[in-house]
Amino acid sequence: MAIVKMKRLDVIVLRSQRDELMHELMRLGCVQVDQRPARTLSDPDAAAELSPERSGLPKLRTQQNELNAALRVLEQYAPQKKKLLSARPIVSESDFLNGEALADDLALAERLCGWDAQIRRATADIARVNTEIESLKPWESLDEEINGAGTKTCAMALLSAIAQIEPQSVTEAIASVTDAAELIFVAQDETQRCFAVIALREEMGAVLDAVRAIGCTQVTFPSMTGTAHENILRLRAERADHEETIIELTKKIKAEGKHTAALRLSADRVAAEVFRAENIERLAGNGSVVVLEGWCPASETGKLTGLLARFDCAYELNDPVKDEYPEVPVALKNTAVVRPMSLVTEMYSLPAYDGVDPNPLMWPFFVLFYGIMMADMGYGILMILASIIAVKKMRPKGGAGHLLRLLGMCGVSTFVFGAMTGGFFGDLLPQAAAMLNPATTFTALPSLFTPLGDIMMILIGSLALGVVQIFTGMIISVVHKCKTGEVLSALFEEGAWWCILFGAVLMILGYAPWLLVAGGVLLAVGQFVTAKSLVGGLTGLFGAVYNGVTGYFSDILSYSRLMALMLSGSVIAMVFNTLGAMTGNVFGFIIIAMIGNGLNFALNLLGCFVHDLRLQVLEFFSRFYKDGGKPYEPLNIDPQYVDILKEEIHHA
Repeated sequence: MAIVKMKRLDVIVLRSQRDELMHELMRLGCVQVDQRPARTLSDPDAAAELSPERSGLPKLRTQQNELNAALRVLEQYAPQKKKLLSARPIVSESDFLNGEALADDLALAERLCGWDAQIRRATADIARVNTEIESLKPWESLDEEINGAGTKTCAMALLSAIAQIEPQSVTEAIASVTDAAELIFVAQDETQRCFAVIALREEMGAVLDAVRAIGCTQVTFPSMTGTAHENILRLRAERADHEETIIELTKKIKAEGKHTAALRLSADRVAAEVFRAENIERLAGNGSVVVLEGWCPASETGKLTGLLARFDCAYELNDPVKDEYPEVPVALKNTAVVRPMSLVTEMYSLPAYDGVDPNPLMWPFFVLFYGIMMADMGYGILMILASIIAVKKMRPKGGAGHLLRLLGMCGVSTFVFGAMTGGFFGDLLPQAAAMLNPATTFTALPSLFTPLGDIMMILIGSLALGVVQIFTGMIISVVHKCKTGEVLSALFEEGAWWCILFGAVLMILGYAPWLLVAGGVLLAVGQFVTAKSLVGGLTGLFGAVYNGVTGYFSDILSYSRLMALMLSGSVIAMVFNTLGAMTGNVFGFIIIAMIGNGLNFALNLLGCFVHDLRLQVLEFFSRFYKDGGKPYEPLNIDPQYVDILKEEIHHA
C-alpha cells in the first residue's frame, strides 16, 4: 500500500521492429512512453541524428472519427435496447486485436455517414421548401404569374405592407404619381396586406418610389415562373420527394442496427491503434534505429525484460534520481478495500513521487465520518444493495467502479451508526406503529444515543475525532520527514506544537507548564534558525504562534459538521414522517414518507460526500500531503465498449 516504485526505461531498437515492439508493449500494458526522448536528445550529436517518428496517425484518426460518427447515427436512428445495469461484453484479446472485419466496418460506417448526410440535406431542403411555400401563400389567389413579363406597355409589381397601412393610403400614393395605374388587393392577415399594382412601364419606377415612401415593400420571386398556386403545388411535390427520401434512408439505417456491436468493437480497435500511433510519434529515430524512453513499474520489469529479449534491441532499466522525481509518473498500489479511495485522491491531486500515499491513511476516517453524518440503517441498506447489485451487474471499471465500491463501504458504516442511533428512515417504524395502533408502547428503536437527545455528546465526540485525525496527519508528517532526513524540521514544527498543545492541557489540569515552555522554546529556535536574523525570527515566531493557535482551533472546529449533518438528516426524516402521519391515512403516510426520505437520502448522499471530502483534503492532507504527481498512463488497451479477457504473452 504505497506509491509504486518506477524504473527509468531507455530502449534502442531496429526500425524494422518498431511497430511490432510497440504492439507488444501495448499488449503488456505497463510501459509509459515519454513525450519525446529528452535524455537522448539532450546530447547535441544524438539530436542532430534523430528526428520525430511518423506512424500514419492522421489516417487512423480519420477512421476513428468515421466509426464514431457512424455509431452516433445508429444511436439516433436505431438505438439498441439495453438491460438496466447491463455489463459490457467480454472479448478475448486475440479477437479484439484481429482486424479482419475492419475494412467491412469502415465501408459500413461510410455508408451510414453518407445516408445521414443525405437525410440532413433533405431535412434542410424541406425547411427551405416550407419557407418558400409560406412566402407564396399570400399570393395563391392571384391568377397572374408572380414574375410575369407583363405587356409591351404595362408591368406588374407585387407589394407587401404592414396591416396598419390601409388600401386607401396605397391608392392615394399611386394616384399622386399617375392616373394610369391599377391597385389590386390580393390578401391580408394579422401582420400584413398584399397588393398587386399594374402601371405603365415608364411610370412603374415612380409608382414604387411613392408606395415605398408610405411603408410598402416590393416582393419578388426571381427563381420562379408561373402563378403562386402552381409554384406551391410544385414545392409540395418536391417536399414529398424529400420526405420519401428521408423515410427510405431511415429504413436503411435501421436495417444496419444489427451491426452496432461490430462497429463498437471496430471503434475500440481503431482507438487502440490511435493510442499506439500517438505513442510511436513520441519516439525519435533515424534510418536504422528508433529510440524509446519511458517508465515501467519495478514490479513489472521481469515481464518487460522477457519481452525485450525477443527483439534486436539494447535497453537499460534504472532507478530515477532525485532530480527526476517531478517527471516520474505516479501509480498507487492498494488492497481491494482501500483502492476505491483513489477516487478521492485523484479528484484532488496525485501525491508526488517522493510523497506519501494517502489512501490507506485516509480510508478509515473517510468511511467512519461518512457513516457518522448519514447514520441511518435504512439509508445504509439502500447504499449497500445499490453497490452490490451495480458492481455485480455492470462490472464497472475506473472511477465508476471506485465510486460504487466506496458507496458500499460507506453504506456499511452508515448502517452501523444508524443502529447506534436507532435511525431507520428517521423514525419511520415508531410513526407507522403509532398510526396503526395509537395505544402502542413502541416509541423508538433501541439506541446507544440519539441525535436530538445527545447533541453535546455528539459534538464533543466529533471534535475529538477531529483531534485524532489532525494528530494522525502530524504523526505521518513526522515519520516521513524522519525517513527523508528532515529530523530537525519535524522537531521544530510538529514536535514543538505537540509540546505546546499537550503542555496547555497539563497546565489546565494543574501541572507545571514546563512542557508548554519547552514547546515554545522549540518553536522559537526553529523560527530563528530559519530566519537567520533577530527581526525575521521575531516576525516568524509571532506569525507561527498566531497562525498555529487560530489554525488548530478552526481546523478542529470544522469537525462539528459531523454532528451537524447527523442532526439535520435525522430531523428532516422525522419531519417528513410526521407530515405523513398527520394525514391519518396509511397510504398517504407511505407516499409522503417515501418522497421525503427519498429527497433526504439524495441530499445527504451528496452532502455527506462533499463535507467528508473537505475534511480529508483541507484538514488532513494539509498536515503531510505533497501533491503534484503526474498520473501513470501506460501504453495499453483500454476499450470503451467491451471488456478484454487478457491472454498471457509467451516469450520465445
